[in-house]
Amino acid sequence: MKTLVAYFSAQGTTERIAKQLAEHLGADLFEIRPLHPYTDADLRYTNPLARCNKEKFGKKEVPVAEKIENFADYDEVFIGFPIWYGAAPNVVNTFCKEYDWSGKKVYAFATSGGSGIGRTAEKLKPYVKGAVSVAADIVRNTDDLIRN
Repeated sequence: MKTLVAYFSAQGTTERIAKQLAEHLGADLFEIRPLHPYTDADLRYTNPLARCNKEKFGKKEVPVAEKIENFADYDEVFIGFPIWYGAAPNVVNTFCKEYDWSGKKVYAFATSGGSGIGRTAEKLKPYVKGAVSVAADIVRNTDDLIRN
């Protein structure tokens, strides 16, 4: 079984956990990066005019900088991201829409400063069409994932 850990990290928390998870699993690692990187001002969610808010509420596509050439080779995919308004950031949804998820097991792991996981798995399902299963959980550290 071949495993991929793909992640988007706004401020480094999700990246740290994704790297530890990939090492623990012996998985390949892929960073989901927006074509146009976020600035600190773009991520200031308390500003209603910040880019992150405009994207989320405007349901905007956020182009991804790179693609995974051998995505079909993976049987299971862990997708990590910070929770933005109870769901994955739009860049993660755009990433997911670019691939065929048929037959894959999908595990979403989300980092959060205070939000719960909510309906994250349910909200991710339309973007990973064909996946055998989709599960999601909040993680504070790698141990949270390894125990599950």
